[in-house]
Amino acid sequence: MSGRVLATEIVFPSFNPERKVFAEAGIEMIATGAGSTGEILDAAEKTDVDAILTATHISISEEVFEQIEGLQVVSSYGIGVDHIDLDSATKYGVPVTNVPDYSIEEVSSHAISLLLNCARSVSQYDKQVGDGGWDWETQRPLRRLRGQTLGVVAFGKIPRRLVEKLDGFSFDVVSYDPDVSESKMAEYGVEKVCFDELLSRSDLITSHVPLNEESYHMFDIDAFKTMKDDAIFVNTSRGQVIDESALYKALEEDEIACAGVDVMENEPPDGSPLVDQQNIIITPHAAWYSEQSMEELQRKAAEEIVKVLQGEAPRYLVNTELTKDTTVDV
Repeated sequence: MSGRVLATEIVFPSFNPERKVFAEAGIEMIATGAGSTGEILDAAEKTDVDAILTATHISISEEVFEQIEGLQVVSSYGIGVDHIDLDSATKYGVPVTNVPDYSIEEVSSHAISLLLNCARSVSQYDKQVGDGGWDWETQRPLRRLRGQTLGVVAFGKIPRRLVEKLDGFSFDVVSYDPDVSESKMAEYGVEKVCFDELLSRSDLITSHVPLNEESYHMFDIDAFKTMKDDAIFVNTSRGQVIDESALYKALEEDEIACAGVDVMENEPPDGSPLVDQQNIIITPHAAWYSEQSMEELQRKAAEEIVKVLQGEAPRYLVNTELTKDTTVDV
């Protein structure tokens, strides 16, 4: 077979995993380093493009689906696809794929690391010692973790693995996820609750929600006011699920005790007052990363394209409305 894949942003040290997959299938890969929709269209205009391989930094808008004739698939690195106009993709009959299972171990472990770091004030103690101090009382009061309530916002693959890993801590675990049944949560020893009850009951809260219209800024001023004033809040999902001005206010006014975030509304967070806040830990969108997960992500994203170009059904079709018999209605 033959075909051409347009790779947009260059976000990994190399494209070796993708090139190997494509070479074995006789597919040419063109790495553009495109940083905007316009650059994608300019690159596509110079060559026939059958597929796009993209990360989350560029909007794949209706313009892309409309102007690139013969586009057969868009494959997204990672889990989130909020940067892709799925309605337009479906309208033009273009399958969109993602890789929803590549970093379950990494993200669940990273969320736990942030929770425990906040709960034991590890970063604050380390900074104090680095500044010449040696005083355990500066972080009083710290509470025993056993028996505390852990609130898990969303209950997909990653939070389920997180709950399994935390089993030995003897937390009381509650979760809010309208799409997961009470019986499924019960299999993991988790109690299903509404969002407000989770906020008000939990000592520690970890967010794993996808970004959509319902979850945008779901953690707003009211949400943080509903939390306990000694609550710990962690987010490893999408930065936009948090109203950062509300989080800053909650931390500044001691409405919650501490936060740990791996994602920000704008990345990098230039000018964000959260960066200088003392009771927050910020990591640079690194929760997904290990050498193994990075290779798996690149390989699987490429494999999805090969499947579609070979006339096979992809493993991870996002716009599931599409079938083999879908006709394009424009």
